[in-house]
Amino acid sequence: MTLLCPHSAFAAEAACAHSAATMPAPGGPRQPSPDVARVERAARLAASGSSESDVYKRMRDAAARELAGRPDNGGPVTANELQIADDAIARQIEIDKGAAQQPSFAALAKMPGRPQIPGLNVIYLHPLGDPAQAHPWKNILVHQTEGPPGTARREAADQFANPTKRGVMIWVETDGTVYWSTAENVVTTQGEGADRNDNKYIDNSTTYHSVVKTNSIGVEFIGNYPDVTKPVTPEQIRAWLILAPFLQERYGIAADHIYAHNWIDFKDQRYCEGCELATLARKFDYCPSK
Repeated sequence: MTLLCPHSAFAAEAACAHSAATMPAPGGPRQPSPDVARVERAARLAASGSSESDVYKRMRDAAARELAGRPDNGGPVTANELQIADDAIARQIEIDKGAAQQPSFAALAKMPGRPQIPGLNVIYLHPLGDPAQAHPWKNILVHQTEGPPGTARREAADQFANPTKRGVMIWVETDGTVYWSTAENVVTTQGEGADRNDNKYIDNSTTYHSVVKTNSIGVEFIGNYPDVTKPVTPEQIRAWLILAPFLQERYGIAADHIYAHNWIDFKDQRYCEGCELATLARKFDYCPSK
């Protein structure tokens, strides 16, 4: 499916309703996630009559940190942050009661905290903040690692603990679970070099020393071990065709600014790292809203 920019709001929603199979429409059933937003947890407690309990007060504080883009226990909260949390909790209660609609895909993509996108299971080790305050990301770099299945959470936890270690912002497990490991204003070390200029896979004239770590979000797909030529899983493809539009919408990144690792920086002669996934995202051609 291809959309031409600029597009209407209807076209944006239509793009988000399709993937290699079917992408759930915004406001549809949510895939269960172990990482329930703190705002949602606080709303459930308040709706059950527990708003005076210590449990609710702790969750309200956690919701305030979440919406400020800080992890759990990430320092004290201000009165203004608590007011923002109270407003968000009140809106969530209305949504849970059916008195208000779920936010659209485009609105979810711009939200702070732990936005959960229908059909996508995201675990935020580091919640999101205001996208206007994020690093000015221009590109998305797709990577694959030779680690065995089950290592995405460990690698993401290591990245969370040491954001500038060798690695990426986002990790994708073989079952399609997405781990957001670092703050969106942190530059990780993926994409160092960006020194391919042989035009082997694409025309490198516009990427040579231009698509680099300081302007590119890194997404790492776990699983091609011990055979590096092993393709990504169907679950990873389904997750990617929702995650890629989410990143594009959040940071205003066009489809032609999605790159495979091997398009901009040589790694391995045995396979083209990230090429299948980057090609799929470009063909999907999601167009961020204005």
